[in-house]
Amino acid sequence: MNEESFNLSMRKFLKTVGVGSQNEIEKAVAKAIAENSISGTETLPAKMTLEIAGLKLHVSFDGQIVLA
Repeated sequence: MNEESFNLSMRKFLKTVGVGSQNEIEKAVAKAIAENSISGTETLPAKMTLEIAGLKLHVSFDGQIVLA
């Protein structure tokens, strides 16, 4: 295994996931506020699941998105 290649590709993947996830959450919150589905003061439970089939990896991460 090439450690440098592995680390670079992992960082690139995690950056893509982080930026993409943030954009999707921001759009979903803005839409929900515009539709009056939420007030914008909620704390929303969140869950992220990571799967890598070739490694038989399936792990979930729980957290909260605080709007106020």
